[in-house]
Amino acid sequence: MRYVVGIDIGGTNIVAGTVPEDGSELVGLVSEPTFPEQGADAVVARIVKLARASVAAARGKEIAGVGIGAPGPLDTARGVVLLTPNLGWTNFPLRDRVVQALGLPATLDNDANCAIFGEWWRGAARGANHVVGLTIGTGIGGGIVLHGEIYHGASDIAGEIGHMTIDSNGRRCKCGNYGCLEAYASGPAIAARAVEGIEAGAETTLPSYVQGELARITAQVVYEAAHDGDAYALDVVRDTAHVLGAGVANIVNVFNPEVVVICGGVTLAGDRLFVPLRSEVKRRAFKPAVDACRIVPGALTGTAGVYGAAAVFVKRTWGRL
Repeated sequence: MRYVVGIDIGGTNIVAGTVPEDGSELVGLVSEPTFPEQGADAVVARIVKLARASVAAARGKEIAGVGIGAPGPLDTARGVVLLTPNLGWTNFPLRDRVVQALGLPATLDNDANCAIFGEWWRGAARGANHVVGLTIGTGIGGGIVLHGEIYHGASDIAGEIGHMTIDSNGRRCKCGNYGCLEAYASGPAIAARAVEGIEAGAETTLPSYVQGELARITAQVVYEAAHDGDAYALDVVRDTAHVLGAGVANIVNVFNPEVVVICGGVTLAGDRLFVPLRSEVKRRAFKPAVDACRIVPGALTGTAGVYGAAAVFVKRTWGRL
């Protein structure tokens, strides 16, 4: 059995693991912070270090190559990262840098594409023909899988769901646009909205979770407070559900998918997020499309991108999964 190293590069963490070509297991799972502020060369060195550590942990498996998932936009044919607002890279030849360092063939695809492809291959969307997904973390990515293939569009940009405009006069996004879904419902955006309300006088226990240091409030802290019954935190989660619901309703109307899978830390909010999100989609989208679609949290918590990056290598190299 041949194995592939899957590498998932996020704005906060890099995760690597080794997966057989049939996706039946994941071995040698390792992770480190990305530290993008240290520059692209330092991040590449960290990627290579993690890949080698994962291969070593795989204990003699036949390693056929490396699949890399990175934030985009990308030129997947040339293996180049064209632009990454959350990493600060421009026209960076990531695939070839990894190939040179490891001496193994490699593929490159969008990190969110990889996560959704992983969920289609081995996770919550397994077996579906029409899948759209969102990855919610430092930013919001998206991926579209149609009949077992990642849909890339005309120039590798398809699936940038986080940069769907939901308010033309809204918050400024890191991409330079205004009113993007990412500017409201990414992890940092959820935290920022919570802090804005506190500074405006909202009554909440949230500051006690961070010893009064509002800069330490994260989306996870908001979810924890909501779980504990804090009314304001629950309001923030519900507002997030309404915003995400509007975005997902657009997706449901445009693509008519069987499954919309939502991955990332936002799933920690559980039913407090998913119940109002599904209600918002039902309110906004066409009934036949809603009836045909399941909206589910990802099943491969923390590893969907690793599975998906490896799956991209398998698909492109051997033409099958």
